[in-house]
Amino acid sequence: MAAALAFVVVLLAAGAGASTATTLTIHNLCPHPVWPLVTPNSGLPSISDNTARLDPNALLSLSFPPTFWAGRVAARTGCDAAASGCWTGAAPPATVVQVTVHDGGNLDRAAYSVSLVDGFNVPAVVTPHAAAGGQCPALGCAADLNCDCPPAQRAAEGAACLGPPRFFKSRCPLTRTTPTDVEPTPQSCRGPGEIKVVFCQATIVTGAAADAEAMVIRSVVADS
Repeated sequence: MAAALAFVVVLLAAGAGASTATTLTIHNLCPHPVWPLVTPNSGLPSISDNTARLDPNALLSLSFPPTFWAGRVAARTGCDAAASGCWTGAAPPATVVQVTVHDGGNLDRAAYSVSLVDGFNVPAVVTPHAAAGGQCPALGCAADLNCDCPPAQRAAEGAACLGPPRFFKSRCPLTRTTPTDVEPTPQSCRGPGEIKVVFCQATIVTGAAADAEAMVIRSVVADS
């Protein structure tokens, strides 16, 4: 009996020490398909083969490595069956989500932003979920800036916009529009279990409403 109890205690201790890999969830709410492009910074491992096509309301779940990872997430549009020949997103102008995570599945902290420095092609919002603590605001741009992009700044036959930065910032203040720009909302996010990137989200939800939104999106993940 004592030996069996000791065996159970060892199993419980091992389970308590295990960590779950932090996930990157990409959700397409656009009325058209997107092909996510996930690019690691130089010298870091790839976490996606970048061939997935996300139809409207489809999701892609990826795992961060259990150390350190930093990179970019963009949405390509108008790609062919081989995820090439895309209209937008494979190169500027493109909306870029920037993500940095420390210690992967047992995160000490995470940093994230949505950059319009290279232009805009689709709305994007990034939100951490299941965080251990700190400030984890939703950041990004929920507006379709292609609709009223200044005519001289339109690209890809109106499917992307080059700016200018002042136009981007006036419409999407929770983005970075120049190399030295920062968001007015502070972040110090500790240990999120998931970082969610949503393309074409209708609004940016914060506070208590964000928790409700997370519950709704998580139910979609579970049902899929």
